[in-house]
Amino acid sequence: MALNRRAFAALAALALACAPALPLGAQDKSIVVASTTSTEQSGLFGHILPMFTRKTGIAVKVVALGTGQALDVGRRGDADVVFVHDRPAEEKFVAEGYGVDRRDVMYNDFVLVGPKSDPAKAAGKDITAGLKAIAAAKAPFVSRADKSGTHAAELRYFKQAGVDPVAEGKGTWYRETGSGMGPALNTASSMNAYILADRGTWLSFRNRGELRIVVEGDKRMFNPYGVILVNPAKHAHVKQAEARAFMDWLVSAEGQAAIASYKIGGEQLFFPEAKG
Repeated sequence: MALNRRAFAALAALALACAPALPLGAQDKSIVVASTTSTEQSGLFGHILPMFTRKTGIAVKVVALGTGQALDVGRRGDADVVFVHDRPAEEKFVAEGYGVDRRDVMYNDFVLVGPKSDPAKAAGKDITAGLKAIAAAKAPFVSRADKSGTHAAELRYFKQAGVDPVAEGKGTWYRETGSGMGPALNTASSMNAYILADRGTWLSFRNRGELRIVVEGDKRMFNPYGVILVNPAKHAHVKQAEARAFMDWLVSAEGQAAIASYKIGGEQLFFPEAKG
């Protein structure tokens, strides 16, 4: 038995010697990023996050929600970073002291999608004219209704068009889903309805059915994305060093090139916008 014990001890020592060494605290080298469904469902994160992790050893867990919900996650301190696309809401988040060091990262644009037959005659380059036409025709329109950046933009455009879709069309032509961009697009496809979408998720969307872009190119449909550190002064557990490493990488030449390199069918989904 003594020989067997000695042999076992020797084998155990050999196994430990051959095992890969893990840096002290490596299990803690991760961050939580609260972000929008568009960055997740477009496939962008699947493209760029492995590059970041390979370079830094920092794992990124993404909580994909509408921008309003993502900012609420940051307010509660349940994320280290927020990466969202509703500039007024982002500025409010920082002004209230929940976030610091907001940085521009990238942009794309919104598109109004609808049936190829365009029953409301909404097609063109004017988003407010398109939405007025949809409301006048009482054509089916699907809203995310999830306090996302896309939902905020949709309500802003309807207001500019002089239309209150909730008061005028809820339960009839205006359908609220309370869902992310991908599921909302699926609903619009099944209903052959109009919907406002970010271009990135639209380009990656496969279940288009009879839908096509009917309005694009309006400068008001510009869609910028920003990244913000959750304020460590409010939430001391925020992993500030790792979070800043992620933010620094996003706005670095390498991170910006990674964002620009993400394409579907040869078409670029997001465009770098980091300053400096």
